[in-house]
Amino acid sequence: MSVRRVREAYTRIAEVDRPEIWIELRPQDEVEAEAAAARGRPLAGTVVAVKGNFDVAGLRTTAGCPSYGNVAREDAPAVARLRDAGAIVLGTTNMDQFATGLVGTRSPHGAVRNAVDPAYVSGGSSSGSAVAVALGIADLALGTDTAGSGRVPAAFNGIVGFKPTYGLIPTDGVVPACRSLDCVSILARTLREAHRALGILADRPITPPPRRPGPWRVAIPAATGDLGELAPGWADAYESAAGALNTDLLPVDVSPFIEAGDLLYGGAFVAERYAAVGAFVVRGSPDLDPTVADIVAAASDIPAYRLFTERERLAELREAAMIALGEADALLLPTAPFHPTLDEVTADPVGVNARLGRFTSSTNLLGMASVAVPRGQVDGRPFGVMLLGRPGSDDHLAAIATALSP
Repeated sequence: MSVRRVREAYTRIAEVDRPEIWIELRPQDEVEAEAAAARGRPLAGTVVAVKGNFDVAGLRTTAGCPSYGNVAREDAPAVARLRDAGAIVLGTTNMDQFATGLVGTRSPHGAVRNAVDPAYVSGGSSSGSAVAVALGIADLALGTDTAGSGRVPAAFNGIVGFKPTYGLIPTDGVVPACRSLDCVSILARTLREAHRALGILADRPITPPPRRPGPWRVAIPAATGDLGELAPGWADAYESAAGALNTDLLPVDVSPFIEAGDLLYGGAFVAERYAAVGAFVVRGSPDLDPTVADIVAAASDIPAYRLFTERERLAELREAAMIALGEADALLLPTAPFHPTLDEVTADPVGVNARLGRFTSSTNLLGMASVAVPRGQVDGRPFGVMLLGRPGSDDHLAAIATALSP
C-alpha cells in the first residue's frame, strides 16, 4: 500500500504538470524505499508535502529564496513526528518568499496557480502545499500560518486548513516570519485527516471529533454588512454555512477582530519580520522578490515607541474581542473576502494582498485557534469559512466544523 501510494503520487505529479508547486522534489526511488520501510506505522501509506521553510533532512531550506538556503542536517520536529508515524515526504513546496504574503505569487520559482482555476491565485504563503493536496498529489501538507498563510490557500483550493493554538506544534526548524506569532498549519482534504495529523504533530492522544457535535454556541456578525465588502455571492454562501451549523447562533460585534488584524502589517508588529530575515534582505540578492524585500526592509524604519503603543492597543482589542465572543464556543467568519486573479495581484501586489487578510490576520495576535473548511463553490471556484476559538479550543473547533465539512 505505501509504495503503491508513492507511485500514484509521482504519476499524479506528471499528470498535472505543475512544476511551480515544488522547490525540491525527492527522487522517486528514494521515496519508494522509505515507504517500504514504513509499513505497519499509523501513517503508512500517507504522502506529505512540506512547505519550503521547514527543515527536511538532506534538502535545502530556502523559504522561497534559493540564495538564503542551506541543506538541513535533520528534520524539523513537525516533519520528524510525521515521518516517525510512517508518513512519506515527497519534497518541499513553493511559497511566498519568507512567508510574506497571502497570494502565492511572491516567489522566484514562479506563481503557484490555483488548483481549480489557474487564472486565479492559489493563496499564500503556503501555496505549493495547498495545491499539492488539492490536486491529489499529497494526502497531507505542512504549512505555516501567521496571518492566514495556511487558511487562505486552503479556502481558495477547496481543502481544510487547521491553524492550531500557538505553541501546540513546535516551530523549531522552521524559518520564522514573526517568531512570536508563527504557527505550523495542517492542510488536508478532509477535517478528519487534518485532526488526526494534529494529534500526531502535537504529540498527544488522537480523539476523532464527534460526527454530531453540540450543543455548541457559535458567534456570527450582528449583521452580514459588518463583514465589509465580499465577492459577489459570498455573503449568501456565508449565511448558508451559518445555517448548516444547526445550532445556537449569537450575533456579536466583530469590529475588534478586524481592527486587531490591521495592526499586524499596518503597524509596528511587522518589525518582527525584519528581526527574522532583515539582515539577509538588506545585503541584497538577485533572487529576492522585490515586494517581499520592500516590506521587510521598510520595517527597519519603525520606531520602537510604536510597538509599545500598539501592544497596548492590541491588549484593549483582545479584551474587547473576548468580551464580544462571550459565551460562544467559536466565531464563524468567511476565510477571505474575495478571490483575486493573477492579473489583479500583478497590478496591485500590496493592496490586494492586504485585503485578503481581513478576517485571518488577527487570529494569532488575539491568541486564538482556527480551522478553515470548504463550503462548496461560488461561480465555479471554491468558497470557504473558518471557525475561531479561544486558546486550547482546537478539538472543539474540529467538532463544530464537522457540520460544515466532510
